[in-house]
Amino acid sequence: MRRFTPLLLAPVWTFALLALSACGANKNAEAPPPSEATQGAGPVADASGGVVESEFGTPVKDRVATLGFLNKRNNITQIIQLKPGESRQIGNAIIKLATCERTAPWEDPPETGAFVQLFVEERATTRDKLSWHKVFSGWLFKNSPALNVVEHPVYDVWVKDCAMKFPGEEENPAAAASTSNAAKPAGKPPAAAAPAPADDPAPADDSPPA
Repeated sequence: MRRFTPLLLAPVWTFALLALSACGANKNAEAPPPSEATQGAGPVADASGGVVESEFGTPVKDRVATLGFLNKRNNITQIIQLKPGESRQIGNAIIKLATCERTAPWEDPPETGAFVQLFVEERATTRDKLSWHKVFSGWLFKNSPALNVVEHPVYDVWVKDCAMKFPGEEENPAAAASTSNAAKPAGKPPAAAAPAPADDPAPADDSPPA
């Protein structure tokens, strides 16, 4: 009966070790961003769980939100602009905009808000692999930032503006105001100014001739 020496088994063990190492490498590979971070925006849920589809003013798809993004590690702030459904990856963070709103000019107090989601690729512990986590999803408000804040040790997001218009708003309010001020009021035209009197002639000499 033939005996198998360790030298004959060495290739088998080598292949097994290579296979295990390949599995470990795939396990530690960085996972792709979640589909919800890159797919189009769907209906936005409010605090009560209802669906909000506001079409008053500029259609939602045509609005543009201006957001501020801060990396606290290097203290670098970036300004990004997104349309609803768009997302932007900065390093290991993804910012996604669902929609943005602002109050109408006749509403008081004025407010600007945006429904934002923030995804971060990070480790729960030093032994865990990198994976994407949704760390924030909700409304952010420009004039009332304390109502809802992004609670993350590294990243922060806030709202700067929502570009949209309402019916009746002028294309250029400054130009409209100047045109209104230049227009003459209706009614009787102003009376013509009286002509300036001619220079008085030299006073006549009424004294008798010498």
